[in-house]
Amino acid sequence: MPVASYTFPGQYTSLPEIAGIIKSKSLEAGLSETSIDEVECAVDEACSNVIEHAYEGEGKGEILITIDLISEGIKITITDHGKSFRPDDIADPDINAPLSKRKASGLGLFMMKKCMDQVSFDFHDGCNKLTLTKYRMPVN
Repeated sequence: MPVASYTFPGQYTSLPEIAGIIKSKSLEAGLSETSIDEVECAVDEACSNVIEHAYEGEGKGEILITIDLISEGIKITITDHGKSFRPDDIADPDINAPLSKRKASGLGLFMMKKCMDQVSFDFHDGCNKLTLTKYRMPVN
């Protein structure tokens, strides 16, 4: 199916509109309600991270969201021009540790990986791209 692209200001007030589009496109892709909730959660976390970490605050850049309805489900690419990071440098959190012992960061990336079937990052030429893929059926 054709790709749809949307540009949003890097502000937390953009998140509800983004969630609505993600839900609509995930329904169109034929995902289950549980999968739709997981996709919405991952995209919300990713966009929040762009605002908080890549742009280091609201109103400092735009978020481009590209949605491709693939034959197996949905592929969402989130692009920004903020500060990049190395996802491999972020260890998975110890979710069994007491709250007082847990690190304040790293949970969002962990959640994205748990919610989505594929998560990939691409950084070059001042452009950060996060691609999130969710399949209708588990892929072996």
